[in-house]
Amino acid sequence: MKNTAKLMKLMLWVAFPLTMLSCSDDDSNNMPENNSIAAIASRAPQFTTLVSALEKADLVTTLDGEGSFTVFAPTNTAFSNFLTANGFNSLDDVPVAVLREVLLNHVVLGTNLSSNLTTGYVKTLGKGSASATNTLSMYVNVSSNVMLNGVATVTTPDIVADNGVIHEVNAVIGLPTIVTHALANSNFTTLVAALTRNDQPDFVGILSGSANSPFTVFAPTNNAFGDLLTELNATSLDDINQATLENTLKYHVVAGANVLSSDLSNNMTVTTFQGQDFTITTTGGAKITDANDRMSNIVATDVQCANGVIHVIDKVILPLIN
Repeated sequence: MKNTAKLMKLMLWVAFPLTMLSCSDDDSNNMPENNSIAAIASRAPQFTTLVSALEKADLVTTLDGEGSFTVFAPTNTAFSNFLTANGFNSLDDVPVAVLREVLLNHVVLGTNLSSNLTTGYVKTLGKGSASATNTLSMYVNVSSNVMLNGVATVTTPDIVADNGVIHEVNAVIGLPTIVTHALANSNFTTLVAALTRNDQPDFVGILSGSANSPFTVFAPTNNAFGDLLTELNATSLDDINQATLENTLKYHVVAGANVLSSDLSNNMTVTTFQGQDFTITTTGGAKITDANDRMSNIVATDVQCANGVIHVIDKVILPLIN
């Protein structure tokens, strides 16, 4: 009997931890799966480079935590193309500070499902060197699919997470310059045509670079250029001579300053890249009075770029032309 009792105690001693292990395994299997943005990305084979980039930039915790985010997530192929285009052999070659801002430029606050996206500007969490306070703007175009800054298309929308939503995109969205936003917005096609006319200076190189930056650009819409042609009795931009067009375009640019709408004041005199001044008034809405006493309304403000800011105007302003 004593031997039998000892055997029973031994069997219970062995069975007890096995039972506890079995219960522990059951509890583990019943634990809810982490469905944060970071966790979903970590389980998706097309986002392995993105996850590595988030780890390097110390952003995993942000996208794994509380909050509500919309992430436009580039695929591995998108990152490979980005690295090649910018002369990097791997993620290790990208400065961490630059990588962090590029990644944040793919993140928008709030849960924005594809059905809620509209054509226009949204703010990302990224910052360029032009402003310490105004985060970068992203131009969303939903006229055909969903295109971002004119460079990335949403290929798989609405991957819903517990703390937001992921939209898979086919390109890395680099930090936008003045030129990036001018090209992305179809309301600026005439402005782009003027800036790139073959008898003009290299405005694309100037406004996409850092020399003389940051820039503040007062950008006329297509309709504004149409009204100018009517005013000048011209049929197209080709009817405007080289010097007049160059001086007019430079007159819309301020060099060396990222002037936000909050910096504008009544009767403010602004010296332009062309050399002449214009005056801003803020009473009854922000307006520009040019050197010829012509008035233009500022109809949209603070489109933030990495090397400056754009304000949209509804009339082309003109300097004095000798």
